[in-house]
Amino acid sequence: MPDFLHLAGQTFLVLGVANRKSVAWHIAKTLEEQGARVIYSVRSEARRKSLETLLADKPVFVCDVEEEGAAARLAAEVAAAGLAPLHGLVHSIAFANYSEGFRPFDETKRTDFLQATAVSAFSLVEITRAFKPHLARHASIVTIGISSLQVTPDNYGYMGPIKAALESATRFLAKSLSATSEIRVNVIGAGPLKTSASAGIPGYIESYLYAEKLTFRKRNLATQEVADAAVFLLSERSSGINGTTLVVDAGLGSNYFDQEIIRLAMRPER
Repeated sequence: MPDFLHLAGQTFLVLGVANRKSVAWHIAKTLEEQGARVIYSVRSEARRKSLETLLADKPVFVCDVEEEGAAARLAAEVAAAGLAPLHGLVHSIAFANYSEGFRPFDETKRTDFLQATAVSAFSLVEITRAFKPHLARHASIVTIGISSLQVTPDNYGYMGPIKAALESATRFLAKSLSATSEIRVNVIGAGPLKTSASAGIPGYIESYLYAEKLTFRKRNLATQEVADAAVFLLSERSSGINGTTLVVDAGLGSNYFDQEIIRLAMRPER
């Protein structure tokens, strides 16, 4: 079969693998299946230790993006290891402090909001800036967002505005980089997924099951479906897509007036 995506022999950095359920892991695995070389970046030594079996014999670096200067150190280490130039980056990093449980949005703490912004949104800017000298001219950067910034789920809280900041930063990065290169930056707007990270959101399972009923096919997304779209954006086959959010939600965002949902809402006793 012809290599449609032309990824064989290319090198990609994937940030954010936590376990086998991670979006980042599915993307990395798919890249490797296409013949690409994948470099991994994880948050801590403890995380690297926990992934020893999964990432055995693969290049793994530690980068806690919450720490100032960490992105620059990562770029220097990757370059020193002779792993550049890179043909793409995957930014699949997010964090919100829900340790005190759900709080109304107007009670959001400054420290929590700023920490989540630094990790979940601004880290994309820092990573891009640090790796810009080490990226191939036609490299592709992909980050993982959410399928809609218009909805206001109660249990997602302040992460909604932060994901909006991530998406906006993507467009500004795309334009900025285009002044001197053909590096592209895009977002995968993923619908609800069954990951370890989402399990930490209060009340997520109910939201997940509700979202499933709103998809056209009445079946939620598989993480691999999101990974497949991300890998396409990483390839030069998507060269005409830049500064864009590619929504992958199985029709969820277009099905608010689904007949079955209306019936259940208006006549729940039947």
